[in-house]
Amino acid sequence: MDNFEFMSPTKFILEKDADLLCGSEVKKISDNVLFVHYGDNFTYESGLHARITKALEEAGVTCYELPGVEPNPKVDLVRKGIELCKKHTIGCILAAGGGSVIDTAKAVGIGAKYDGDVWDFYSKKAVPTGSLPVGTIMTLPATGSEGSNGSVIKNPETGESADVMADFIRPVFTLMNPDLTLTVPKRQTVFGIIDMFSHVLERYFSSSVNTYLTDYLCEGVMKSILVNAKALMKDLKDYNARAELMWTSIVAHNGLLATGRNQDWATHTIGVQLGAQYNCVHGATLSVLFPNWAKYVYKENLPRFVQFANRVFGIEIDLYDQEKTALEGIEKMAEFFHSMGGPATLADLGVENDEKIRQMAEDACRFGSIGGLKALDADDVEAIYRLSM
Repeated sequence: MDNFEFMSPTKFILEKDADLLCGSEVKKISDNVLFVHYGDNFTYESGLHARITKALEEAGVTCYELPGVEPNPKVDLVRKGIELCKKHTIGCILAAGGGSVIDTAKAVGIGAKYDGDVWDFYSKKAVPTGSLPVGTIMTLPATGSEGSNGSVIKNPETGESADVMADFIRPVFTLMNPDLTLTVPKRQTVFGIIDMFSHVLERYFSSSVNTYLTDYLCEGVMKSILVNAKALMKDLKDYNARAELMWTSIVAHNGLLATGRNQDWATHTIGVQLGAQYNCVHGATLSVLFPNWAKYVYKENLPRFVQFANRVFGIEIDLYDQEKTALEGIEKMAEFFHSMGGPATLADLGVENDEKIRQMAEDACRFGSIGGLKALDADDVEAIYRLSM
């Protein structure tokens, strides 16, 4: 086990009507809140917007709004949110939605505490030192941003997507009402499942040794995802499966599973470039890339991939050909993703030629090599893109 420091200050509440607690939770922090949301039909027609604004009003909280968040959230909207925070002396930010909304709220939070341009943090020209408190209402279990220390934002002007990591941007509270997820379409449900499964994979495929506790934790989380995914593919309105996956998405990405071990994160970094260049849905990129990344690197830690095949998918270990067992496990991973409707190739994502592959590979490695299990340079990343064609 490696040395580690773990911090998870977020207050989590899972119950029916948990979203109605937003007023009392925000009131503990500030009388002025910025409410960040998609501004789409679901937000209004589902009654979610009315429920939240009423709860805030009844708690005596003045609410300002930042609608219009899109998948692969843009820095332009973040800048508008920062202006609102500074103009109205906002003391708390409330995000209602999935990862894009929450990442936007986190970016606004750090930008409101800074005199320069918020993109400085994402381009690594500056380091954030503080944030406005952020609270969340989860409507789409996927990214785990509700409990994580990260935020990913896209800059349309440069075509880049980049992240910021800091423990002080972890949400102060997260409210989980499973009823809010019962109408999430199958496509978004599937990509959310693939995303949270991939968050565990990024921690599991590690070069650290003597990590028995977190190995079993990771394997248990992945097996629970398999069970609940199967239930939801039969019935998208399965309340218990939805509730389990709400909590699973957080456990998969709040850092607990990474304690005492190094992590990889190459696949996510490679996938982010597809989102930046082609506006691909994040979970869809992982469905394509993770099996091909695994095929490219599995020999770096063959026993780890054999263990994955055996413990997660129940594949019997071939003691005479462990490489065969490892590859069978990778194939089972791909089958899991694709059986739910996840894409299998870059062509499925709308990437019809290789004209941007080299540039994406270089962008993925613009701060140096990526990956914890195997350090990848731009040539390696290009090879993984081409394996995925």
